[in-house]
Amino acid sequence: MLNPGPKRFAPRVVDVVVDERLEGGEYDRVSEFLRDRVAFTAREWAIARLCADFRTGTGIEMTTIGENLPDLVPFMDDQYTRQAVYQSRKSFEEKVRKAGATFLYGAYSDFFTADELDDIAYEATEVARFLIEVEGASLSHESELNAEERIEAAMKDVHRASLELRYDRCPNCGERLGEDAIESE
Repeated sequence: MLNPGPKRFAPRVVDVVVDERLEGGEYDRVSEFLRDRVAFTAREWAIARLCADFRTGTGIEMTTIGENLPDLVPFMDDQYTRQAVYQSRKSFEEKVRKAGATFLYGAYSDFFTADELDDIAYEATEVARFLIEVEGASLSHESELNAEERIEAAMKDVHRASLELRYDRCPNCGERLGEDAIESE
C-alpha cells in the first residue's frame, strides 16, 4: 500500500480555493491547471468523464454528449459531432496508455529507486483524487485501498520482472545466475 510518509509530495492543487475550482472556469484556465499536472486537455478530460457517465449496455451515447456539451460542461460553448466526441475520447485513452507505458519504462529501466517510484505513484494518486473530487465524485476508502493494492502488486511484478531481465545472466561472462543471486538485488 502506498504510504504518504513524512517527505511526501504536498500537491499544490490543495491550494486552489474551493470557489475557484474548475466548475464554471474558463477553458484556458482549466487547460492551464491540467497542463501542470496531467497529460490530457480540459476538453479530453470533460469528454472522457461524460463518456464514462453516458456508457450504456450497448455503448456510449456520443451523439447525446456532443449535442448537449454546452449544457453539460461549463467551459465548453459549442456542440460537438459524434465523431469529435469519439476523437476526443480516443485521444484521452491514447495519452493514458502512453503515460502508463512511460511510467513502467521508467520503473523497468531502473531510472528510479523504489522510494522514487513510490513518490511518483503517491503524487499521481493525489492529483487523480483531486480531479475526482473536482468532478463532484469521491472514492470510497475500499476502492482507494483496492487501487493501491493493485498498484503495489503491479509494481512488485515490475521489480521482479526487471530483476529477472537484468540479472538472469552474469554481465561479465554470460553464465546463468541462480535464483539466490537474482533475488538478492
